[in-house]
Order: sequence, then structure tokens, then C-alpha cells
Amino acid sequence: MSSSSSTDSLVIAGRTYRSRLLVGTGKYKDMDETARAIDASGAEIVTIAVRRTNIGQNNDEPNILDVLPPERYTILPNTAGCYDVDTAVRTCRLARELLDGHNLVKLEVLGDEKTLFPDVMATLKAAEILVKDDFQVMVYTNDDPIVARELEALGCVAVMPLAAPIGSGLGIRNPLNIRTIVENAKVPILVDAGVGTASDAAVAMELGCDGVLMNTAIAAAKNPVLMASAMRKAIEAGREAFLAGRMPAKRFASASSPIEGLFF
Repeated sequence: MSSSSSTDSLVIAGRTYRSRLLVGTGKYKDMDETARAIDASGAEIVTIAVRRTNIGQNNDEPNILDVLPPERYTILPNTAGCYDVDTAVRTCRLARELLDGHNLVKLEVLGDEKTLFPDVMATLKAAEILVKDDFQVMVYTNDDPIVARELEALGCVAVMPLAAPIGSGLGIRNPLNIRTIVENAKVPILVDAGVGTASDAAVAMELGCDGVLMNTAIAAAKNPVLMASAMRKAIEAGREAFLAGRMPAKRFASASSPIEGLFF
């Protein structure tokens, strides 16, 4: 990375990270591929669905922490598959117990099995409970700037609006809402869900997002390890483009070289 971006760090809940790419662990063919792809991504924060993945609750099954050691990665337990407040809160508390008091979690409360859109009212209620219970909550939500503001006001340490439905690969469907959320936030804003390829990740970063969380875009690629590497570069390029400040868009051509002072 360039010297300008090497000093530009992501800070979540008081902890500093070099990488702005966060990745999940689902849908890989095996744990070896999971480990290799995550290593290629350069990610330092790895999210794990507690209800679907063994992190110690099942002694007779392989533990994913054996290939993703907490000494190397910040483990971010998430509540994927939860459709009500009680289940989401209980899942976070289980994760904290299994991870020796680890209190950084990703909250998602889903409202519909087909679309996997968030249940916003339940998400707000669960977030309030978890924050009061001393959790550091990174929260998945829709791309509504008002909801994002309310979640920040409740004390969430990061807000994670969707770019498109989970696993859809449709890219950034509503860039104006994402930009509005970013411009009004005082906590990190990370796009979560909908990224399909590297250009989508770059767009999210160019909009000013602090990071991007993805899983399917990497795991469902024909070559997940190579795609993970591509995503790493896209995140870095998009962030540098945002920091550099793009040229104004113009309707008509503008010569790259000045036309004044030409020799004839």
C-alpha cells in the first residue's frame, strides 16, 4: 500500500485495523479453502455464524477456530439465522461465553426467509438490549439513513447497511442512501451484503464507507482464493480513490492537455 493509505486505519470499538475488508466463513468447500481464502483477503476481522458453525459448542465436531485462531484474527460472532429478538440476544450471550468474555458481535435480526431483509424494529430492540448488556454491537440493517442514525444513537459501534440482498451479488443498489448514511455518521459505516465482485467493493469504498463485509462474493467464486485477493486490492484502491478525491464529472469533453499557449 502507498504511504498515504498505510497510515489510514479502521478503528472499531477502540481497536485499530489495517484492513478494511471483513470476511465471513460460510459456503466454502472445506476448512482448508476457508483458511486460504481468508489469508489471501488480508482480513483481520472474521465473522462466524454461531448458529451454523462450531466455535466450541459441539465438542464432537471440527472447530473453525482451529484454522482461524483468535490470536491472529478478531472473531466477530454473528446472529445469522435469527428471526426474533430473544434468539439473537441469546446467541450473542452464548458466543461471549464460548469466547471467554469476548463482547464484539455482529447483530442481525432477519424478517423474512426469502429475502433475508432485516426486521428493523426487532433489530433496534435487540441492539438496545445488547448495548445495555455491555456488548459492542456492529449491526446489520437496511439502507435507511434514519434507521442508521437511531442505531448509532443506541450505542452501536458500527452500522452495516446492506448494498443489496444477502448473497445476491447485485452490487450497490442505492448509492445515494449509502452516501447519506456515511455523511451523517460518527461511527464506522461498513457495507454488508450484496457485493458480487471487486468493482462493487471499490464502489462502496469510493462512496466513503469505512469498510466492506462479504462472504458469498468470495466463497461462491470459481476461484475463491483468487477472488479474495482481488477483493483485497479493490478495497485498497477504492479507499485511496476516496481519499484522493475524484475529478468532477462533466457533461462534455475536457482536454487532458491545455490548449492555451500552443505553438503553431
